[in-house]
Amino acid sequence: MLKVNVICVGKLKEKYLKDAVNEYSKRLGTFCKFSVVEVEEEKESSSPSDSEISKILSVEGKRILSYIDKNDLVVAMCIEGKQMPSEKFADYISSSAVDGISKIDFVIGGSRGLSDEVKNRAKLRMSMSEMTFPHQLARVMLCEQIYRAFSIAGGTKYHK
Repeated sequence: MLKVNVICVGKLKEKYLKDAVNEYSKRLGTFCKFSVVEVEEEKESSSPSDSEISKILSVEGKRILSYIDKNDLVVAMCIEGKQMPSEKFADYISSSAVDGISKIDFVIGGSRGLSDEVKNRAKLRMSMSEMTFPHQLARVMLCEQIYRAFSIAGGTKYHK
C-alpha cells in the first residue's frame, strides 16, 4: 500500500482545523497509509534580518529532510510551483504508484517558506493557487486534495 506523508512545519492551533485534518486522515486510510508529520517551527525575532530568515529556513529544512528517505517522491508545496487541476493531480499520484513509488512526501514549509535544499530535493514543486491562504489552512486544503485525488482514481462519488 502506498504511503503518503504530509510533512509540515508547525502545529495546528485551532480545533476546527485539527478536526478537518483528522477527518481526511481517517478517510485516506481506505486508500493509503497516510500520516501528518509536524516538525518544530523556528522562532524568529520581531523584525528578522535576511540572514536570520536564511538560518530559519535552513534549520527547518534539515528537520524536514530528516523525515524523507532516499527513494521517496517529494512534492514541495511552494508559491512558485506548478498548479494543476484535481484530475491531473489524481493522475500524478496514480502514475507514481504504478511507476513503483512506495512513498510520497508532500512538504509544507513554515511561514517563511521552504529552504532551497528541500525545494531541490523535490521532484515536483506544486502551488495550490495564485491566491494567498493562511498557512494552517493550506494543510487542510492539501489533505482534502489528496483525498479527492484518491477518490477520483478510485471512481468514488466524492469528486463531482
